[in-house]
Amino acid sequence: MKRQLKNCSLILVFICFTPLAQAQTWEVYNSKFSLQSRLIYDKIDLLSDAVRIGTVNGELFLLSQDLHPSLKLEGNEVYQYLAPWILMKGPEGIGAYHEYGQKVLPLAYEEVSTYFNYLLARKGNDYWVFERGKNKITPIGKFDEAKFTKYGVLIARSGSDYYLPLSKNPAKVFSFLEDNEGRYILAKEASGYGLINLEGDYVLDPVIEQLAHTTGNFYYGYNESQYLLIEGNDIKSNIRYNSFHKITFENGVLLEYIYGKLRRVMEEDGILLDSVGIERVELMDKNLYDVSFRGGKVGLLGKKGWHVTPTTNAERISFGGEQLYPALSNGKTGFLNPNGNWVINPTWNEVLGFSDQIGAARNSGNWNLINTSGEIISTSTWEIVKPFKNGIGIVGNAGNYFLIDKTGQILTKEGFQNICRTADDHFIVEKSGKVGLISSSGKELLPLEFESLIREKKDLIIAKKDGKTGLINDQGVALLPLAYENILIDLENDQIFTKNLYEPVIVVIPETGKKKKKGA
Repeated sequence: MKRQLKNCSLILVFICFTPLAQAQTWEVYNSKFSLQSRLIYDKIDLLSDAVRIGTVNGELFLLSQDLHPSLKLEGNEVYQYLAPWILMKGPEGIGAYHEYGQKVLPLAYEEVSTYFNYLLARKGNDYWVFERGKNKITPIGKFDEAKFTKYGVLIARSGSDYYLPLSKNPAKVFSFLEDNEGRYILAKEASGYGLINLEGDYVLDPVIEQLAHTTGNFYYGYNESQYLLIEGNDIKSNIRYNSFHKITFENGVLLEYIYGKLRRVMEEDGILLDSVGIERVELMDKNLYDVSFRGGKVGLLGKKGWHVTPTTNAERISFGGEQLYPALSNGKTGFLNPNGNWVINPTWNEVLGFSDQIGAARNSGNWNLINTSGEIISTSTWEIVKPFKNGIGIVGNAGNYFLIDKTGQILTKEGFQNICRTADDHFIVEKSGKVGLISSSGKELLPLEFESLIREKKDLIIAKKDGKTGLINDQGVALLPLAYENILIDLENDQIFTKNLYEPVIVVIPETGKKKKKGA
């Protein structure tokens, strides 16, 4: 028998299947790693907890809850998923389906944007809107630009003219419409500036000479020689503060001058600080101000009062963590407490704020680590210092990163090209294109031999090695073997999807040596 096989020729035949059979096998497991089902797809995309897409031979299907094809989707790819809309892309353009399966826009547009139940589609300068409540596509005209605001109002521009195409008066022309972080649109007409609500109605008539957004739903204006602080309202906006004295709004700071002298630090709707002798106010962080007074006092002001009481000890104060505030004095930096007293004397050229009672400071070159008393716990070694957490910090030097504790002791025997902290204070490390996992003590949990590690949660890691993917726990014990092309985790639905490596089926047919009949 061996001799016969050795002498005969072999013909290799790749068995042809139906399109479904040509796709690859996926297996679905639960969190206990019990096999639930097998699926035949080239690709599975988990767009959300409820929306899954399966691909077979380039055809895309919306999958049912039991993962069977429920609807064939037009197009070559999922262009974008913006719940509840699935934007599909095909040779002719972009279109849209609702995640329940309703096709709402043909694949014919150059651009599609969404806002909850609305879709805005563009082709050239022509725009259309689909509203789910009306279930129809409506052309809204030609514009140079159209977009939804943060709160879903549609603003369009043609040249220097602005429009609200979905309002009660879509043909009304504005000379200016501006979106902002608040719920109200800043509008301008020939008569002046005003505010428009989400319904497209004026809640502040367009009669204000000057108007600008500050923060939230608050606006700063000037009209008839008065300075105004205005709060937007869905029915009628409120003037919360008005003054004939000059109010300025520059670099995020509202200031009022009384007879030409700086007197008040303003908040959105009134006075934050009223004090004689203010010389300078600088925004240091959101709602945090460095305030300088005549006589050399400086304080750090917040929305609820002083973070650092005005003191003559410093020239400038910044925000800092753990009630230690970086402050500048005579060209050197130290740390003040809330009473304005030095906790760490100003002896440094540069400092980093405290986290987990560890800070960093330097005069030149690398960083020293310091404790809350200003004592150096690690000398000038580190080019990079990242915030400490739970007693562990990440530091770097010469392209290598290390773990250190609060005494400055290095916990890792070797440096890594990258270290990433996980949610529960394990660390994924990378070196020479390979990744591993270490504990907060620097102990190796998984060796540096993986191409990728994705830690979904404690003791559940998607690991890839030698081109094969599997599931392992934090100790490297295989939960599913490293034998798959891809693994997807859906914790919400207690499902784990594994894609088997594609192996074409080959049938070996030995030649018999007999000649075929002519014409066969």
